[in-house]
Amino acid sequence: MNIRQQLVQLLNLAMVLSTAFMFWKGLGLVTNSNSPIVVVLSGSMEPAFQRGDILFLWNRDKYVDIGDIVVYEVKGKPIPIVHRVLREHKVTNKDRKVKQLLLTKGDNNPTDDLSLYAHRSNYLDRDEDVLGSVKAYLPKVGYVTILITENKYAKLGLLGLMGLSTLLTRE
Repeated sequence: MNIRQQLVQLLNLAMVLSTAFMFWKGLGLVTNSNSPIVVVLSGSMEPAFQRGDILFLWNRDKYVDIGDIVVYEVKGKPIPIVHRVLREHKVTNKDRKVKQLLLTKGDNNPTDDLSLYAHRSNYLDRDEDVLGSVKAYLPKVGYVTILITENKYAKLGLLGLMGLSTLLTRE
């Protein structure tokens, strides 16, 4: 394989990666969410969602209703949590802006999420903590992501397969 073919393969790979990145950022702009698609990692929302389901989020609504399923991130913890809104409070601050505070709970959990929230927080702030409300889902499709993140042999095998296919592909 000459240098020109290697450069063409490198450019093709760069185009695929940049297209995926642009799709992700465009979807984030449309949904107003930093993470418009998430994978369910635990069984805390069974039977509504199973481990491995892919969730599509929407964050353009001003308020979240009781009973809605939201995805939130707690400060200092990188993994988003998918749970149902159990209670809400609306508080008016000094600037006369209404702030929505939420209490959540997993459908399969015995208690609410107070122990999961940031230190000294009794509620989630709708504007700061919530990534979005669940609007649609694909069952079990996200198991590939779980397999890759939890199993180092699957990750290495996939990387090896991708590298092998790159080396053997002729264009």
